[in-house]
Amino acid sequence: MANVLRMADLAADKKALEIKAYDVRGMTLIADALVICTARSEPQLKAIFNGVREGMKEVGVAPYRSEGEFGSGWVLLDYSTVIFHIFREEARAFYDLDGMWGDAPRISLELDETASM
Repeated sequence: MANVLRMADLAADKKALEIKAYDVRGMTLIADALVICTARSEPQLKAIFNGVREGMKEVGVAPYRSEGEFGSGWVLLDYSTVIFHIFREEARAFYDLDGMWGDAPRISLELDETASM
């Protein structure tokens, strides 16, 4: 889960809010973990996206693909074993992935309280 922790740290560096990670092994075949965070604005959403993508490239990990459009309020980076979601507040509430995966064990991210609330 080292990649999960690194992604969360990279997102926190860009002031992402409500960063949460779920261990979904055994619950789905799509990934081992999901990381979800919130951006307050479209520019911040772009900054988080680019910060995570570039920060992971620095350690030799490139996304398998990315999906979504910045203007839609939701983008993701698919790293095969970890899917990293970035939402605007309205989109996060609408899609409610936290509720959908609420039964999955949470991964402790050891971030400051504002990032993981």
